Amino acid sequence: MGCGVSKSSQFNKHPGKAVTTIRAAVLIQRWYRQYVARTEMRRRCTWHIFQSIEYSGEQAQIKLYNFLGYLMDNFTPSSNERKLISHIFRENDVCHDAEWERYFCYKNIEVPELYSGPHLTFPLTVEQAMGLVEAFRNKKQLHSRYVLQLLLQTWRLLRKLPNINRISTCHSKEITICGDLHGQLEDLLLIFYKNGMPSMEKPYVFNGDFVDRGQDSIEILIILFAFLLLYPSDVYLNRGNHEDHIVNLRYGFTKEVLTKYKMHGKRILKLLQKIFSWLPLATVIDQRVLVIHGGISDSTDLGIIARVDRHKYISALRPPKRRHTSSAGISLDSEADEEWSNTKFLQRRASMTYPKPFGSRSSFQNRSLQDFSDRIREKVEDELEMCRRRTLHPGDQNQDDENLHSVSIESVDSDNAKEEWKQILDLLWSDPMVQDGCMPNEVRGGGCYWGPDVTEDFLNRHNLQLLIRSHECKQEGYEFCHNRKVLTLFSASNYYDVGSNRGAYVKLGPDLVPYMVQYQATSMTRELTVRQSVGRTERSALKVLREQLFAHKSDLLSAFRAYDTENSGLINLSDWADAVESVMHLGLPWRMLRSQLVTCKSSEGMISYYEWFNELTIKKPQTDHIDEGLIETLYRHRSTIETIFRIVDTDNSGFITIEDFGQTWKLLSIYLKMEITDDAISDLAVTIDSNHDGCIDIDEFMEAFRLTDKKSRLERGRSMFMGTATDLTKLEGDPNI
Repeated sequence: MGCGVSKSSQFNKHPGKAVTTIRAAVLIQRWYRQYVARTEMRRRCTWHIFQSIEYSGEQAQIKLYNFLGYLMDNFTPSSNERKLISHIFRENDVCHDAEWERYFCYKNIEVPELYSGPHLTFPLTVEQAMGLVEAFRNKKQLHSRYVLQLLLQTWRLLRKLPNINRISTCHSKEITICGDLHGQLEDLLLIFYKNGMPSMEKPYVFNGDFVDRGQDSIEILIILFAFLLLYPSDVYLNRGNHEDHIVNLRYGFTKEVLTKYKMHGKRILKLLQKIFSWLPLATVIDQRVLVIHGGISDSTDLGIIARVDRHKYISALRPPKRRHTSSAGISLDSEADEEWSNTKFLQRRASMTYPKPFGSRSSFQNRSLQDFSDRIREKVEDELEMCRRRTLHPGDQNQDDENLHSVSIESVDSDNAKEEWKQILDLLWSDPMVQDGCMPNEVRGGGCYWGPDVTEDFLNRHNLQLLIRSHECKQEGYEFCHNRKVLTLFSASNYYDVGSNRGAYVKLGPDLVPYMVQYQATSMTRELTVRQSVGRTERSALKVLREQLFAHKSDLLSAFRAYDTENSGLINLSDWADAVESVMHLGLPWRMLRSQLVTCKSSEGMISYYEWFNELTIKKPQTDHIDEGLIETLYRHRSTIETIFRIVDTDNSGFITIEDFGQTWKLLSIYLKMEITDDAISDLAVTIDSNHDGCIDIDEFMEAFRLTDKKSRLERGRSMFMGTATDLTKLEGDPNI
């Protein structure tokens, strides 16, 4: 029993061995710390790549929409360009609800006997809602008749709800809050598995961005709407910035619906526009916790938000138009029936992805989201003209007073509408920042960045203690900031790629202390080591980054040649990094990334940039006779091109005529301020129209010019933006934009 020898006595007998052991332990510890630090640095760098590209895409979509709005406001109604895009701006269609109900009628749609999916009757039962979940788990599809029927019921219910839902924990032990789902059905199913289905005992708040990017957006909506109809006092839905038909054009939801419901997809999308505009904007729990999708600004006022006519904002990217009444008493949209020529509007500076000084909040007319619809200058000129006439013709005083009163009221209404729009825009698009203050969100192109001081003031003014928001992907699925008074919640795991991030939801009990639950909705991540997971995500990010670099080949070559004064084809690492950042404006650590992006170097450590571009070269379509510059334009702006195609395809058939194809390219050439000749467009059309039927298949066109043979998860279900802020700042030189 007592014959054992302690380790300390062994070390005393062999001091040299003890020192060696300690040194080995220190070396192992030092190596492990360096390994963890390197892994974390790689993970953060990968994250930065993904987020920079994602936000560039959002900014580009807003700029494209602003540009199209500018065309609507300035082109004559008879112009081809205006006719091509006018339908996406017909948001204030003059129809009574009864007329819409007739348009969305499902009764003439028959369900065939061979249909094996779920059947619905109304009012819904719990068994039917559970059946929907199970059917979608098994990849079955709900028939379009039932989809329209369920959406109509949802629309009728939402029209009765307030802008701000107010709920209490006293009726249940806990309330569960979920963040962005983005069409990832597996995450919603996992949440239900771990936390339980929505019920009177298990209330839920879903905080927007149900759609886009993922492949099962319509299924998520159907499930959420079904439970909303079942438990209208226990299931709450907030609107997100992706509940917007303009955003859906770019990020996959429009295409998903039209693919799954080819015959009735157009009606389904139109009804969803109505539904999205009626989704509540916020939820307040126990009068102390505010749940909103994006964030706040220093002018956010819940009193104003509670009073706005939220359904007017079919798209939050553009304020609703002032309406006129015709002689027949029919309300007309001012942008659709009036010709505005030689009119210049107050402008907002186009947003940039790279830093620049910002003005005060009072100078927000220069915010990144341009308001092309602002006609204040014209109204001021009208008032001045009336004053001049009053001086020359005193007898017209009474009539002019009436006119002036009318104009003044109209100006006030316009200002109020603009303020309401800003409130909603900030609510859906804003992000928190570390430093105090409030400034335009120049990275996304819409909303604000707000600091801890703004949070403190807002919570104090409204007697709140916590703000829960979503809108940003977080590596752990959630993140506290602003002294733990702001909680960001993101429920779509593996958002950028498998293993890139966890999802999370939060449970709030009567004590209002957040209890976080994290998860990853794929078994693959459990089979990967940390090193494998980081490596996989890093490779995916670098692949997308290489595509971005290749798509900017011409600009990069020009930047490299500016440093390579001897025209040797060689450039040092420092100059290479500076040149790449001057073109891309992504704010990435290019020197650190060099070893993963560049393998060709000369003996002196110089980079051969011509060889580097050969490494980056990606499989091209068979278009040898098409100008290489045009091919590069296709690569760089393919998301924007696809978005315009979807707009031009008014009947949602997936095809456009050769004539419309040409008009699309003319729109693009105006947008990018570049010359695309008719011959080049014709050659492109002939190449794509392989069966010579006079129509262009949009999907085939995009497939022909896809950069890789297999889409990364980042691209799946949506189109990635291949342009940077540099491409879009060309618009800033135009005095009209």
